[in-house]
Amino acid sequence: MAGVAAGGLAIGGGRRADVTIFHGGPIRTMEDARPAAEAVAARGGVIIAVGTLEQVEAVAGRGARRVDLQGRTLLPGFFDPHGHVAMVGLQARYANLLPAPDGEGNDIPALQRITRDWMTRHEALVRDTGLVIGFGYDDSQLNERRHPTRDDLDAVSDAVPILFMHQSGHLGVANTAALEAARVNAETSDPDGGVFRRRDGSREPNGVMEETALFAVMGALFTRLDAEANRQMIVEGARFYARFGYTTAQDGRSSTETCRMIGDLAQAGALPIDILSFPDILTSTDVMATSLYRRNYEGRYRVGGVKLTLDGSPQAKTAWLSQPYFIPPEGQPASWRGYPAVTEQQALDAVDLAFRNDWQIEVHANGDAAVDLLIAAVREASRKHGARDRRPVLIHGQTTRLDQLDDLKALGIVPSFFPMHTFYWGDWHRDSVLGPRRAEVISPCGSAWRRGMRFTSHHDAPVANPDALRVLSATVTRRTRSGDILGPDERVPVEIALKAMTLWAAWQHYEDDRKGSLAVGKLADLVLLDQDPVTIDPGRLAGIRVSEVYKEGRPVDLG
Repeated sequence: MAGVAAGGLAIGGGRRADVTIFHGGPIRTMEDARPAAEAVAARGGVIIAVGTLEQVEAVAGRGARRVDLQGRTLLPGFFDPHGHVAMVGLQARYANLLPAPDGEGNDIPALQRITRDWMTRHEALVRDTGLVIGFGYDDSQLNERRHPTRDDLDAVSDAVPILFMHQSGHLGVANTAALEAARVNAETSDPDGGVFRRRDGSREPNGVMEETALFAVMGALFTRLDAEANRQMIVEGARFYARFGYTTAQDGRSSTETCRMIGDLAQAGALPIDILSFPDILTSTDVMATSLYRRNYEGRYRVGGVKLTLDGSPQAKTAWLSQPYFIPPEGQPASWRGYPAVTEQQALDAVDLAFRNDWQIEVHANGDAAVDLLIAAVREASRKHGARDRRPVLIHGQTTRLDQLDDLKALGIVPSFFPMHTFYWGDWHRDSVLGPRRAEVISPCGSAWRRGMRFTSHHDAPVANPDALRVLSATVTRRTRSGDILGPDERVPVEIALKAMTLWAAWQHYEDDRKGSLAVGKLADLVLLDQDPVTIDPGRLAGIRVSEVYKEGRPVDLG
């Protein structure tokens, strides 16, 4: 006999020894009908009971294994609405150039020291690949308030190619050996949608690269990494996600080869958590004709749709704005508004292709001019192909205007915001990028919530660590590094911010029937926190730590 009892309790027979009961601490379900519970039981990777301890014990039976939470808090595992898990593996494997509080990269001498130390510790890797990578420097946080140049990297080594990746992922710096390996010199033209910055009064590259210029050099250098190294980075990236409480990770803008590698790892049973890919619609639509594109996971992997990138990054001042930047980047006029990464026709054609095939499309648009283009493209594609539940997603949307929120809602575009910027770059946006007025409404979560919109919030790792509690803190408090509150009206209650990282993130990807909340019939994807985010002082949210993570009821090895 099987059925559902009052209060969300599933009653069923069968063996009891494989049942696990979680109890002994706060349990936050993300379910409106029962937001809190005393106990949860799982069997075979699926939740079979949620309720009081007495109710759950009645379902689980006497032979159930027990996990005492010891006062810690149980939540559904965090669901990544947007990130780059394969690149997170790169971040985890190579030199950490992040500034405080995530690293020590606070000035250029520190970046050089960190890189030299890493090279000493990883002599074999440097020898085998002939490549050094540093990830996460941020010119807005360096004491020098400038990018390092090829000369700064040459001081570390002028023999081995060195590539520094900016924390935004949209800029980078190469030393002379790396530029030579990529065949970039004074005769090299700037590619469409990108820039090789030059030495003053010369066409000689100074080592700093923007957007497609960076991606071209990365493509040339990363061929030095063999398939096994790339597979290891994917697994390391997934495990790094899990350490922060994520049980589903995303790989946005995947290449065909990356999709195949993750698929191979899935078949081998090597993935600790679920991975969801969105391949680049401009280069990798061949993946959409394979069995990797599906609604269900096999071996903890699936391709869910496609990704389109319309512009760059606001902190790098490459996002495409409708009004000029508050302070233009060095060498640019006062009218500087950034630039698009594609032509208008490319954007229209890409969204049309997705709608014609009923592919979910996630669109990177940071600047409000890019958001305007997304809105226009979705409106036209909807007119041509009819209204269906395609759930196109606005990725980042950091400078989304409030009038654009109404268009997003009307067109069914899901906003996935990046409120972590309010902490990491809030002061920079206020003082240099956008100015005080526009910076106040960056990532307008509060305005979306008041309009009755479901939104999600992400970390865009490796732009920042995949730190779920830092995402939560930024969404709830919007406190900058200096302690300023950037846009108090755009804050949301902690319960709403948690939904944006769990239930609404699962819904964004059509997975809310199996993930995102603690309810009977859903996967036992769980995260155990050392403190309760619902009751703790909001100012302390970022200090909460992940104690344990369970994927389908089994503990994940966090390494």
